[in-house]
Amino acid sequence: MNRREFLTTIALSPLVTLQFPRIASAAARWDRTLVLIELDGGNDSLNTVVPYADPFYRQLRPNLGVPRDQVLQLDEHLGLAPELEPLMRHWRGRKLAIALGVGYPDPNLSHFRGIQIWNQATDSNKFTQSGWVPQLFAEAGAPPAEYAADGISIVKGGAGPLHASDRRVVVLAKGQESLERGAGVVPMDGAMQMNPALTHLFAVQDNFHHAAADILARRIENVDAGASFPAGDLGNGLKTAARLLISGVKTPVIRVALRGFDTHSKQQMELPPLHTELAQGLDAFSRSMERKGLWNEVLVMTYSEFGRRPKENGSGGTDHGTAAPHFLMGGRVKGGFYGEQPPLSQGNFPDGRNLAHRLHFRSLYATAAKEWWEIDASFLKEAPLGCIA
Repeated sequence: MNRREFLTTIALSPLVTLQFPRIASAAARWDRTLVLIELDGGNDSLNTVVPYADPFYRQLRPNLGVPRDQVLQLDEHLGLAPELEPLMRHWRGRKLAIALGVGYPDPNLSHFRGIQIWNQATDSNKFTQSGWVPQLFAEAGAPPAEYAADGISIVKGGAGPLHASDRRVVVLAKGQESLERGAGVVPMDGAMQMNPALTHLFAVQDNFHHAAADILARRIENVDAGASFPAGDLGNGLKTAARLLISGVKTPVIRVALRGFDTHSKQQMELPPLHTELAQGLDAFSRSMERKGLWNEVLVMTYSEFGRRPKENGSGGTDHGTAAPHFLMGGRVKGGFYGEQPPLSQGNFPDGRNLAHRLHFRSLYATAAKEWWEIDASFLKEAPLGCIA
């Protein structure tokens, strides 16, 4: 579905079309889609990409450490947690890139502020109102007006890195699709309710959102994703993403999420199922895209507000930490390691407790901007990874 079809359908209902400022971009490759996967809560780095050969790993994780004989070895030093086995075919096929030690200086270990920094691509002491994706649009030009949306977020709770006051963002959450301008409709306070013009505007917007939901739902209703996705929010989100792309919906960004990574306790029970859902979801999505001939047009990238502390705590879990690995997958990805695994010896912890980052998180975004969409992005201030063919 493109924007012309969308607006044609909207015109059939008694609604006022919302207006969005647009700056055309002829150079950007907005026809390529970035699928962002948020690992909400802070994924544990050392039990995802496991430094199984490092003796300090066993000292820091005497109870939580992944047994060496269960690690899926990637090289003589690092391996994946066993639940991530579906990703091994992508590693062997050189279509999985692993960015190591991803973080930033002066890290903030608050969930709220941590994800805000990642969403906005700011330094830890800087603030802005827009997500990093709309900042790209402002610098390089917006996606074509014919596209159905500037971005689609299949996540309950807002637009995250897509948030801006002047962008066309569709938010789909738990099967209830709604069109958002920015991160959501602002609730009306008493003063607004006393203003008939504002009351009417919000009513019009609400009707517009529901109409957009119906259009997207009808568009993908009979679309076969061509793969078996795992149950759960991530599996459902990736299945919806696949159906949108297969149906021809044009958008440069689709965002999904997997929640539950804040593993302060019972990590041995809670983390493996999350890794299973992540790996199975990624593999299913890739198979869907491969079978439909779309894998070369999609780049998948994980992100999370922070990692976990290297030393296990006394409650069978890990506390908020810093640097962590992230995955990039796609038909154009040049697989392998990028960055550097942070050392685990105590003298290498900047604050005495947490890992030193080796790769700035904005390098991931610079990869999407410069290598994937082929645009400059001066505000990101980091070099891309060099992992896109």
